[in-house]
Amino acid sequence: MVTTYKHNSVMLIDDVDLDNFVSKTILKAYHFSENIHVFNNAQDALNFLKQIKDNPKIIFPEVIFVDVNMPVIDGFQFIQNIQKELKPELDQYNPKLVMLTSSVFNSDRQKAKESFNETIFLVKPLTEETLGLI
Repeated sequence: MVTTYKHNSVMLIDDVDLDNFVSKTILKAYHFSENIHVFNNAQDALNFLKQIKDNPKIIFPEVIFVDVNMPVIDGFQFIQNIQKELKPELDQYNPKLVMLTSSVFNSDRQKAKESFNETIFLVKPLTEETLGLI
């Protein structure tokens, strides 16, 4: 039996290993994506995205999940950076940007809406229901 996935490739960025493990497990369990690129910091994820254009074997992620609260580069800064540094790739591939957080503060949700009109804001953990929103 062949398993079909909703997306070919996604990226998961979170500084907490356990959160990455749980999110990756959920993404696989609900057949959201077969290829999940996991990063513990936003700078490594940004560097990876920059290298994709030079490596045709790697599929640009269709969905990028990024934690809001991370050291060095937080989720808001990460999205600002990719919008600035990878605009041609974003225009070409049009990935969905998902801010994934344990924050329940409306201020974070409001900041996401004001800063990034197309960005989806989800509270951890991912569920089958929240994956359906993407």
